[in-house]
Amino acid sequence: MSADDTRAPRRVLVADDEPHIGRIIQMKLEQGPYEVTLVADGRAALDELNGPDPIDVVLLDIMMPYATGLEVLAEARRLPHRRETPIIILTAKGQDADRRQALELGATDFFTKPFSPKKLLARVDELFGGPSAGGEDDA
Repeated sequence: MSADDTRAPRRVLVADDEPHIGRIIQMKLEQGPYEVTLVADGRAALDELNGPDPIDVVLLDIMMPYATGLEVLAEARRLPHRRETPIIILTAKGQDADRRQALELGATDFFTKPFSPKKLLARVDELFGGPSAGGEDDA
């Protein structure tokens, strides 16, 4: 009896206005037990987060049209059904002030672009005790 036979895929919301980065993240996550919803701006991310569909983890770019990743993060933490959802911030800025603000707003983690898609997948897996948890043989 395999756990994979009974467990539904984890749902991941990826919000990034750079299409090639969003697609790379989506392709990497979909190699694992993840179902990805990809959106290109903060408004679409908020629409998804305000909806009733389950979301197991959120990956948010900071610099997006309509609403920044930090604004989306702050709003997500105000939603009762999203308060505990892991949210990882992705940014090209990588400034300490952004990291500090993201963590103060309740971000679970913070990745600076360019980042390794493999390491991002390992971090998402780690959140769920998945196959990459503890396996750091490919630094």
